Amino acid sequence: MTSSALTTSRTKGPRSDTSAAVDESITAWALAARGGDRDAIERFVGALHRDVQRYVAHLCGDPQAVDDLAQDTFLRALGSLHRFEGRSSARAWLLSIARRAVIDSYRYAAARPRLSDVPDWQLAVERAQPCDLPGFDDGVVLLDLLASLPEDRREAFILTQLLGLPYAEVAEASDCPIGTVRSRVARARATLMDLLGEADKPTALAA
Repeated sequence: MTSSALTTSRTKGPRSDTSAAVDESITAWALAARGGDRDAIERFVGALHRDVQRYVAHLCGDPQAVDDLAQDTFLRALGSLHRFEGRSSARAWLLSIARRAVIDSYRYAAARPRLSDVPDWQLAVERAQPCDLPGFDDGVVLLDLLASLPEDRREAFILTQLLGLPYAEVAEASDCPIGTVRSRVARARATLMDLLGEADKPTALAA
């Protein structure tokens, strides 16, 4: 992962028309699933399963709980589909449910002893990503750097830059003003650029 690669992500601008079309399709499947369309339900779950895994992996401190939290998220979502009206994208709506599922799991865990206090969300996120795609190694490096960010900035960066959500939908999922999301992403990007610059120095000196 190089500083130029990170800069490229900043200059891409809004999501492509293809990404927007995909989100529209997913939202349409969610709306169709409200009426019991089993094919639409399968398409909705399949399209967002990896995003939910990555998101809860980033939020929670237990990699072994990722699959359970993802399953809990979809169970909650399917039980609440009758209330989904498509005012926001189905992706943003689902991630807000995932966030509540993780928070509830923390509340439950607080009432009982934990076996380990070592957070390993990074490993879980790596496992949730395809390992045979170009740029996978760069993605792992980026995850290493993300681990050094404050949680709120890391969350905003992951949702907008890795999952591709618009700032408005991230604000909705994170329950904060859109300006706060923009500030968090900008600060996260600045910190990552500084870290990448520091990492490039030994290579430049060796050369």
